[in-house]
Amino acid sequence: MIKVLAMVLAGGQGTRLHPLTAERSKPAVPFGSRYRIADFVLSNLVNSEIRGIYVLVQYKSQSLIEHVTKAWGHARAFAGQFITVVPPQMREGPEWFQGTSDAIFQNINLIERHSPDIVAVFGADHIYRMDVRQMVDFHRRQGAHVSVAAIPVPLAEASAFGIIDTDVQGRIRGFLEKPKNPPPMPADPTRAYGSMGNYLFDTEVLLTALREARERGEHDFGHHILPRLIHSHNVFAYNFADNRVPGIADSEEPAYWRDVGNLDAFYAANRDVLGAEARFNLFNPQWFINSSSYQGPSPRIFSGQIDDTAIGAGSLIKGARIRSSILRREVVVEEDVEIEDCFIMDYCVIRRGARLKNVIVDSYNIIDANSRIGFDAAADAARYTVSEGGVVVVPKGPDLPDVVRYRI
Repeated sequence: MIKVLAMVLAGGQGTRLHPLTAERSKPAVPFGSRYRIADFVLSNLVNSEIRGIYVLVQYKSQSLIEHVTKAWGHARAFAGQFITVVPPQMREGPEWFQGTSDAIFQNINLIERHSPDIVAVFGADHIYRMDVRQMVDFHRRQGAHVSVAAIPVPLAEASAFGIIDTDVQGRIRGFLEKPKNPPPMPADPTRAYGSMGNYLFDTEVLLTALREARERGEHDFGHHILPRLIHSHNVFAYNFADNRVPGIADSEEPAYWRDVGNLDAFYAANRDVLGAEARFNLFNPQWFINSSSYQGPSPRIFSGQIDDTAIGAGSLIKGARIRSSILRREVVVEEDVEIEDCFIMDYCVIRRGARLKNVIVDSYNIIDANSRIGFDAAADAARYTVSEGGVVVVPKGPDLPDVVRYRI
């Protein structure tokens, strides 16, 4: 098989996800009832039989380092398989990573050590399933030096994306950042190609481009390296809509991919996993999404009314009404609580009589008895962050020692 080495860019600050990123990087933000955002790209790579993976971290990385170590330590079970976290090594000087290509350049020794045929440079910020080997096959079939994963987006929405302009064969002619008049796909005038930020490079092409970029003082793939390579190399767009992952239900959205870059997009993607016919069903034994192997007890529901809700391990429902929500692990919900359209993260306690609607509650919070959150826009804005779409975000509470937390 063609040898592929993956370099996962997982150092993003995620400023538009604040306050969820106040104490963690964007890839470390919890998603669904048991995952982190970074679990999706790592699962895609492992399911695609790409076993050599470096995870490049930077911004507030401790949470992500601990998660990857605990959740993905099994990847070392076989020779040649590894998932290794790489903080900035500052091998070229005292600078942190200055951009996407600079992050790879500062770890160029890792690529040279393994001498792969292809280097996959993937982001860790998105929610999706993808068989990367199908993109590798496309890359080889086209005789590409570089392949860029592209998702078709409606032309009316394309101005919010980095857009790829291609000819009828899929060869890239240009990159446009959020253009007012995006060029349509050659085969579909109603859609345009949006860049997913995932790339395949022939190794020697990448190494040469990285060194040239360093000499030029350039730091980014999308703004510097790729626009230059389209004039000298075969650079193709890979249509993500053609990717087929086994086990996808008929009710799911084909080629589901979400850039959860802001609070409303993050909230909407979490809601996509709910429902009898979920838009993105997290249960797929044929394409498993791995996460931490939490060893706590099963959730317990003493009484209550629970509709269309995902409940994480160790949670305790004492007598509440919960609808269309996600509760992560070890959430305690007391009597006479009402929760609707909410995302409650780990180790929270919702006290008796509280009412929550359209709320994200970050970890380690205690919501006081009889609280009302999500019902008075002015009062919510005075205490919390409120997204443009009206989602209230309660920031992360103080970490509590286990001996204290279990007595709450």
